[in-house]
Amino acid sequence: MEPPVTASPALPVHAQTWKSSEITRGSEAWSSIFGVDSGMGERTALSLSAVYACVQLLAGAIGTLPLHVYRRDREGDLARIEDPVWWILNEAFCDRWQAAAAWEFVSASILLRGDGFAEILRTQSGVIRGLVPIHPGRVEVRVLPDGSRLIYDVASDPTIPAPQAVGRRILDQDDMLHIPGFGFDGVRGLSPMAHHMRMVGGTGIAMQEYAASFFRNSARPDFALQTDGTLTQEQIDDLRSQLDMRHQGPMNAARPMVLLGGLKVQTLTMPLEEMQLLESRRFQVEEIARVFGVPPFMIGHSEKVTSWGSGVEAMGIGFVRYSLSPWLRRIENEINRKFFPRTTRRVVLFDTTELERADTKSLFEAMRIALGRAGEPAFMTRAEVRRKVNLPAEAEGEFPETTPAAAPAPATPTEETVR
Repeated sequence: MEPPVTASPALPVHAQTWKSSEITRGSEAWSSIFGVDSGMGERTALSLSAVYACVQLLAGAIGTLPLHVYRRDREGDLARIEDPVWWILNEAFCDRWQAAAAWEFVSASILLRGDGFAEILRTQSGVIRGLVPIHPGRVEVRVLPDGSRLIYDVASDPTIPAPQAVGRRILDQDDMLHIPGFGFDGVRGLSPMAHHMRMVGGTGIAMQEYAASFFRNSARPDFALQTDGTLTQEQIDDLRSQLDMRHQGPMNAARPMVLLGGLKVQTLTMPLEEMQLLESRRFQVEEIARVFGVPPFMIGHSEKVTSWGSGVEAMGIGFVRYSLSPWLRRIENEINRKFFPRTTRRVVLFDTTELERADTKSLFEAMRIALGRAGEPAFMTRAEVRRKVNLPAEAEGEFPETTPAAAPAPATPTEETVR
């Protein structure tokens, strides 16, 4: 019995006709036909420890930061409010995705592929009920003929079995959270794997494989045995077996070697070209850190001294200001314009307090100043200070107000002072 005839799979969106003159390296036609990530996939890029550390640092930091909802009044002041979307953004995108893991996935997609995508799930009345992260490789971005809006052609989820899997779908831009990376041209952001990792990452992987092969194969012995005579192949093999038997292993490492027949030991040194292998790999770490905008010392490359300061607070502030802020701003903008109508005056903002927090002594000193130290005017209440350090509101009478000491009474004039 012949197998049933099945419909051929739908052609990808980029399967279209191109003129030969348009197919040049770096063009849209070249990327559509051969793929921008040819030769450097995500798993290959993440096999480099520096790439893995940079992506883990940035995506992990974004995944741990809380997103709070605020209402902006007409004067521009913000007041934190409770909103149902807070649970979606901070606890669970949907039943399948917890929020921290989802933000790490979306952030890693931005860092490696140039774009992060998450489908916005809505009820029939239009209320947002969840988010579903989507791998960038499943999304084709198109522009409407008038150039006003984007639509997204999403391929089926390969993790869902065929009977339940949904085929290709077209989503309006209001139903897609699209967070572009650097170089966004109105359609897609630049992929670091295509524009930087192909050279920097390719060189790093080549050196990594060479180093692994070099040490795995013991390509450079420590010494050689030299003689003026001529040894037969049988004598050479016997000499090697004797050396392996008597001197191989940690128990035989210190045994003296007895040489006969005019044999001499000659120590071998590593050529300068191969000694520079480690130095070249260190340089690759700095190059990769530069691509992702991460200071090398934050991924374990401690040779270079940071100019951000030596304290934890200074390094945390520098990391948030120069490395994280561009990514946080993009995420906030996309959520605000897709989640909230202008009339509601609601916005979401990342809370970076934990990353920028000072050590305990400096923090308490700052809080003391805020409460009014040594007669200085206070600009925070006790409740605000306690909320700032995640403490509950104090019970009534638990911390009685202290009254300033009474001023000393003026001295009674004496007969001498009157004179």
